[in-house]
Parts: sequence; C-alpha cells; structure tokens
Amino acid sequence: MDLEERIARRQATRDDDLLVDRRPLNPAVHLAEPVGRDTVLERLLDVFDPVFDRRLPPDAAVYGPKGAGKSALVNALFAHLNDQFGRRKQRLGTTTRAGTATDTVAFVHADGYRTTSEFQFYHRLLDALVDESVPRRGVGTERLRERFVQQFASPTRNAVVAVDHLASENSPSASELREWLAPVEEDVALVVVGRSVPDEWDAATVHVPAYRQHALVDILTERASRALTSNALRHGQARHVAEWASGDAHDALAAVSNAAELADADDADRVRASDVDAGIDDVPDEGVHLGRVFGLPENRRTVLSELLALDPTPPIDDAASAIADRSDLSAGTVKRFLYELAEHGVLERVETDATDGSGRRPSRPEPQFPTLPFRRFDGDARPE
Repeated sequence: MDLEERIARRQATRDDDLLVDRRPLNPAVHLAEPVGRDTVLERLLDVFDPVFDRRLPPDAAVYGPKGAGKSALVNALFAHLNDQFGRRKQRLGTTTRAGTATDTVAFVHADGYRTTSEFQFYHRLLDALVDESVPRRGVGTERLRERFVQQFASPTRNAVVAVDHLASENSPSASELREWLAPVEEDVALVVVGRSVPDEWDAATVHVPAYRQHALVDILTERASRALTSNALRHGQARHVAEWASGDAHDALAAVSNAAELADADDADRVRASDVDAGIDDVPDEGVHLGRVFGLPENRRTVLSELLALDPTPPIDDAASAIADRSDLSAGTVKRFLYELAEHGVLERVETDATDGSGRRPSRPEPQFPTLPFRRFDGDARPE
C-alpha cells in the first residue's frame, strides 16, 4: 500500500470505525507483495531464470503445507513477470505471423478449486490469453482446444501455466494437465502448486515451508494495518495468534478476521483478548481452506449459508427440510449436497445424543471451515 492510498483510506474513515476495509483480512486473498518469503522467491526465480533470456523455463512443482503462502508467492511472481515478459492479449482465433513480434512469455494462473475439467482448463487459459470474452455456451472442449493451440502458432508465443491447489477434491492430476497441454508442450511450461509433489514428477521442485512465527506476526500486522484503525490489533495479540497457528497464515488470518468482526459488532474501539480467543475458537483444527469453500458451485455455497443460519444445527434430515423451505432447492437435493460436502471434508457428520426411534443416533453437519469469514466474504467470491 503506497502513501497516497494510506492517506485516502484514513480520510474516508470516521474516528469511531474499527474496521476500515475488511478485504485485507480475507484469508483467501493475497497481497501483491509477499511477506517473509525472500529465500523461497529466490528459489523460484532460479527456476524461472531462462525467462530472462526469453526462453521457456522447465516444468516445476511448488509444494508445502496449507497456509504456507504458496498461492501468494506464485500469484505475485506471475504478476510481476507478466508485466516484464508478457504481451497484450490477442483476438480470439488469431495468430501472429512468425517473425513479426519479439519473444514473449505469458504467465497464466488457474485455480484447481475451480478448474476441474478439460473444458474449464482451456477456457481459463484462453480467457487470460485473448482480448475478448471466451464463450461458455455453444462451444465444446474440442473447439476450445483448437483455439488454445492456435495461440501458439507463432514461434514467438510461449506461456507458463500454473495450476494451483493440485490434488484437491475434483482438481485435475499432473498427468491430466500434461495430457491437455500435449499439443503445445514445446511452447508451454507447467507449474503445479499443491501440498506435495505429484507422483512420478520428473521436473524441478521448490519447497515452501510453513511460516516462521516472526514472519507470521509481520503478515498479521501488515494486514491489520490495512484493515483496521491504528493500533486496533496489538503486537502481543498478533504474536499470540501466530503462535497458535503454527505457521499457517490462512488460519491465523481467519482468527484475526473473526476477532475484528466480533469487536466491531460490539462497538469496541480495538480488538480485545476475548475477541482473539473467540476468533481462534471459530477456526476448526485440520479444517479446509476457505478458497476451497469459495470455489464450490453457487448452489452448494447457498446450502452452506442457510445451514449456518440454523442455530443450533439440527440433524441432517431436519437441516435439509429447513434449508429447502428457505431456498429453491428440494429437501432431497439439499440432503444430497450435505452428504456430498461431508464426504469432501467441508462438513463433518457428528452423531447427536438423541435417537431416531430405531435406536440409531442421527448425525448433524458441522462446518470444517472458519464460518465468520465465510459469511462475510462469500459475496465477494467469483468464479475465475
């Protein structure tokens, strides 16, 4: 954030505001400049070094634990490299004749949470490479593939494609991605981003370790300075959250976001210790990343929103009926979605103390993601 932006932000803020701008506390949003990752950035730049000679870099796997900042690193680096080595988008279906342009390398990022099919993959890449809108209806996968291949008819056209959140539910595998890119394998490098190196991976790897505590404190302090009034989050509170989060920036940001919302709802002028404790309690142990929840189809997110409005959460059958009454979905469809979300780890089925009359204990669906940030930021979630 530059000085002009900081001044404008304060001019637009009343003295009694605690939350100035919620967006910097969204755990699924990344800052333009990563914090505390200089060493890993250098390793990534080593991999991409051929780009500085206008050559295609090798394929690479960027891996590390949840909340280590893998997506933030790749997003930030791609944005800067695109500014340096990319070029203006072409018109759909057009190519550049050989020898009419200098060598360029486009850097394209695709989210594995939302890119779950070959059609979505080509659509995402074309959307990044061409100037006009790419149609979603009236065109098949084969036609999109043809249009994608056309973009590399010129020998001066290359691209580095990063697919994030590999090995998440329904995301393509590394072998599938290589198969989809096979028609342009001489012109496109693949970067896969996930928690582990794909099986039988034979290319470069870059490990992103969990954040050290001091780096995580810096992240929380920087984000809070953008989101809250001055000194609303004390350094000791940031340190407490960082120690609890054990290097997971996603969970740490979720806890601070929760704490800020609770303090603001109570008209407090700063985040209190009780807000921090309650904010931490809302983040499930071994929970799923909010980006994964935001990447769900809209009807599944609607079901989750309505589920959170039920307090206390009833057994699945009762929850399905209640949600159906509040939406355009049938109880049977809602029940199917709830079981599906539980199977994928977004919800957990927890047995109740009561019985259903036959001696069996029904289960109720319990969210496995931070619920307060989901309520606050779900309206901002948009498909790529």
